[in-house]
This record gives sequence, C-alpha cells and structure tokens, in this order.
Amino acid sequence: MNFGPALQELSPGAKNAVETCLAIQPGETVALIADEASRAVAASLADAIQNRNARYTGLLLESFGPRPMSAAPRDVLQALETADAGILCMTPQPGELGARMAIVQVVERRQIRYAHMVGVTPEIMQQGMRADYKMVDRLSDKLRERMLRAETLSVKTEAGTSFAAHFDRGLDWVKTSGLISPRYWSNLPAGEVFTTPATVDGTFVCDATAGDHFNGKYGDLQSTPMTLTIENARLTHVDCDRKDLEEEFWNYCHTDENSDRVGELAFGTNLGLSEMIGILLQDEKFPGVHIAFGDPYGSQTHANWKSKTHVDVLTRQCDVWIDSDQIISKGHYQLDHLGLA
Repeated sequence: MNFGPALQELSPGAKNAVETCLAIQPGETVALIADEASRAVAASLADAIQNRNARYTGLLLESFGPRPMSAAPRDVLQALETADAGILCMTPQPGELGARMAIVQVVERRQIRYAHMVGVTPEIMQQGMRADYKMVDRLSDKLRERMLRAETLSVKTEAGTSFAAHFDRGLDWVKTSGLISPRYWSNLPAGEVFTTPATVDGTFVCDATAGDHFNGKYGDLQSTPMTLTIENARLTHVDCDRKDLEEEFWNYCHTDENSDRVGELAFGTNLGLSEMIGILLQDEKFPGVHIAFGDPYGSQTHANWKSKTHVDVLTRQCDVWIDSDQIISKGHYQLDHLGLA
C-alpha cells in the first residue's frame, strides 16, 4: 500500500516518531496501519521509515471492509505477527475499541515496539510529535519515582475539580514517555505516567475533551463541561447542560460491571505542548492530571480486573499536590520540586 506523497511539514514529527520514539533500525519491517482520514500522516511515516533504510507493510483499514470495524482485519493482525514494530494511525469510530484492543493484544504477546496514534492529525504531527522526548522521559521518570512512594494525590481546578486519590503499592506506575520499548507500547504523541488508583473520591469537571468516540462527536467541552461525581473510584453522577452527552456518557460508563470504575489516573508530561487543541490524543499529554473510566490496562499496571470500555476525561489548568508538595500550578510543572530546574 502506497499512502501517497509525504508532506514536508510533517517530516520532522514523522522522523521523531520513527527514529527517536520507535528507534527503527535499518533492515527492520514495520506494520504501518492507517485509515483514509490519517493517510497524510501515514505517508509521512512511510517516508521516514524508508529514509531509515527500513521496510514497511502498508495496510489501509477501509480496504478490508466497512467502518466502523467490528473486529480487527485478519491481514492487519497477520502483519503484526511478523513485523519488528507497528504503528496504528487512525481516527476512531464508535464501536471500534474491541478491534483496537485485539491489535494491542498481538503487540503485547509478541512484545514488539508499537506506536498507538489513534486520533492523530497533521496538526499533532507539527506540535506534540516535535517534542524533546528525552526531556519528557526525564520528567516522567521523576514523577514515577515520586508516585511509587506517595500516599495521596490531590487535584483542584478553578472550574470545580476537587478530588483525592490513594494508591495500591502492588500496582505499577507506567511510564509512556515516547521512548518505546518492547515491554511497553505507547501512544504517540507521548508523555504520560499512569496507574490504576485504589480509590478516587470527589468531583472531576471535564472541561476539555473526553475520549473514545466522544472526542470526535462532541469536541472540546470547555463551553459545556461535564461534572462527574466519583465515590470510591466509581462514577455515581453525571451533570451536563448537554443532556444528550450526559445520557450517552452515563450509558457508556455502564456498559459492563467495571465501565464506571476509574481504571486510570495519569499525569500528562509532554513539556512541548503550550495549549490544548481539542484532540484527546495530544491533549491528554498536556501537563496536568486526568482520569479514565473503564479498562485499567492490567497488562501494564497489573490491575486484576477488566472492562470492555475505556474513556478518558480531561480538565484544564490543574493544581496538583503529591502528598503536601504542590508539583503543578495552573497547568505548569514546578520542575524545581522534581529536581529538574
């Protein structure tokens, strides 16, 4: 599959993805999976792979059947079975989480380097994908070290977010800083440190974006935020002026017995970002803290429960305390508190 000509303005971000993040070596084979909406991004990645003297197998999702996909195409899974690395760049559609999870299962079983670029756009390639991922990695390491011994994380915003989280020392804090290894695949653009919290109690105001298909359907929620009440890590109430969103989000978070459970609490650590752009894939890496309801990525965090769903919710301009130490003020890391000044 030839994805077409590479656009020059996307080349630096694509080179960063291929050479720095995935560390593709000459002679390796990459399974490059894309859809029509992400074709320009795929073309830039294909060009970067070839410039590395590596090979790629191009797979266009629409060539295997209609969207949304009910299951991952067999040819896609087969390509990942023989590749040294994989990239998925696509725009998500409702009902496709299962297909994406099947792709990730092959990656995790084979332990190949893998970049999950769901929702990627040319704009993201020119912003978050141009970050200094070695600095992102240093910040992510420092946060992970602190959180492994932390008792409490407190988060507040002027919009009304106010919650506290506590943690299970038996569960891991996972770093996805953009330097991808066979052990941990990563979203790109990257910059997250996450775990599955033991408890979360309080209010989370989603005044940025929500994940899965909600991002594409409802966009940035700054003008119509969702107020989420959480008790013992379970979603107990949703309030939003957009009643269609309120109902759909509540129903999504009750798909199965764990869809309403906080499966992820994450720091965004991409210091190359200056503002949110309304696209979850990048905005969840913005400095701050966000949560997700549903599947806890147990293969990475070691949480022993599962869900068929996973939906992130983001807030703006966080103030964040690790125990009593404020390490984020209005969405800006206090790097001196982390030994990085």
